[in-house]
Amino acid sequence: MTGLRVLDDYDVLLADLDGTVFKGDVAVDGAHEALMGREVVYITNNASRSPRQVADHLRRLSFTVGDTQVLTSAQAACTLANEILTEKSVQASGRRAYVVGARSFRDLATEAGFDVVDSADGQPHVVLHGHSPENGWPQLSEAALSIRAGAEYVASNLDTTLPSERGFLVGNGSLVAAVVSATGVTPRSAGKPLPEMFRRAVTASRARRPLAVGDRLDTDIAGGNAAGIDTLCVLTGVATHSELLHTEFRPTFIAANLRDHLDGWSARPERGRVVVSSGDTGTAEVMSAEAVAAAAPVVWQEIDDGRDPEVVAAAGDDAAAAALRGWR
Repeated sequence: MTGLRVLDDYDVLLADLDGTVFKGDVAVDGAHEALMGREVVYITNNASRSPRQVADHLRRLSFTVGDTQVLTSAQAACTLANEILTEKSVQASGRRAYVVGARSFRDLATEAGFDVVDSADGQPHVVLHGHSPENGWPQLSEAALSIRAGAEYVASNLDTTLPSERGFLVGNGSLVAAVVSATGVTPRSAGKPLPEMFRRAVTASRARRPLAVGDRLDTDIAGGNAAGIDTLCVLTGVATHSELLHTEFRPTFIAANLRDHLDGWSARPERGRVVVSSGDTGTAEVMSAEAVAAAAPVVWQEIDDGRDPEVVAAAGDDAAAAALRGWR
């Protein structure tokens, strides 16, 4: 087993957090070793913490990171909301916002020039909706009343789940869905998979050859692809091996985690199937990831050519067969 050498080909990593670098209060296996000494901008759709709070959390997990290395979807949402209100010819002074989310989101909105109001009675021009464990019926109802009264609706992100050390929790997109159901209004979303956060990170870091890294195909990988950036999908969070074979959001690279790699794995089309052959062996998780990393480009080409092949292990290749059995 070797290090994930592909990281050496890029000058800045644009790394997702939840499910990629940590799960709740636990660092993802391999993240410390992989990120140590590298230039990293952490891009997160989670709007429940300020950039400083996110950086503090990373430091508590023994990552070396400065506050300015963190870009959150709450920051992006404030920028997007101001752009929308400018398009609507709402004067910059006196713009009012109702924030469904954490105190840090309200603070960011204030820093962005908004007068943050406490309810729909404050006649907000915009509702900013981000994740917070405190979000509940009262906050969602005030948001719905505001939107029905004409407020613009901006969500920090639409992730339906939030990875944690216990499993997948309810994400911001699931609560946004409740407001959409109550109002019939779909929000503009500021976070991934839109490309703006990636472009902002590239500009801030002066990256010449960035790599977007994440565990979600429909946000991390889709957003990096939309920004024209090479992408790496790690199998430490949401994405599964089976989803990778049929996704429309195809990553440039696939790996078990940010650290581990095995040489010699390959795949080839053969009579309507894709046959996987093993190379170096390692843990079950890494072998399964190497198998899908080898198979996926071949499967994608077959699908593009109008076929949907079965993936099988080469005859007598016990390691490849074990790797395929480990697919989720």
